[in-house]
Amino acid sequence: MELFEAFAKRHSYRFDYTDAPVSREDLTKILNAALKAPSGKNEQTTNFVIVDDPDTCAKIGSLHASNKAVCQAKAFIVCIVDKEAEAIYEGHSFQIEDCAAAVENMLLAITSLGYASVWVDGWLRVNAHAQTIAQMLSVPDDKVIRVILPIGVPAQQKAQPEKKTFDQRAWFGKYGG
Repeated sequence: MELFEAFAKRHSYRFDYTDAPVSREDLTKILNAALKAPSGKNEQTTNFVIVDDPDTCAKIGSLHASNKAVCQAKAFIVCIVDKEAEAIYEGHSFQIEDCAAAVENMLLAITSLGYASVWVDGWLRVNAHAQTIAQMLSVPDDKVIRVILPIGVPAQQKAQPEKKTFDQRAWFGKYGG
């Protein structure tokens, strides 16, 4: 799939997956897209765990019954950052931005390979979901799970939701045109 087609087709998928597996070869391609993402001062602060064991996927899925994609995922990519971010430039850390860049690269790779996913973040921050998953995956105590991506072959084809137009969100020269 061409890059701009992946931009147009990528969307948050919260629906049923088929029973088709996600190959380790494709999971490796997806993760390699994350590893190529930019990071502040090239610190490369995000770490990843690829989960493709069916039992572990089912345990993670059982935690989020309201999201079909999470419940039925054939694989997950778990994005991990430091609990205490180290300042790397003028007192600032960029690990959240680093993680976000890696996630977007993976979402585009997921789309281009014919899979679907949804960026799961806020749900991790409530009811100790991130900590529960961290224990399952032996994530060290000084790290935190920031994002998980459930991955599978979509059972339904969904279009990207309507986006605001260029003129509603972008201008040349100054804000508001």
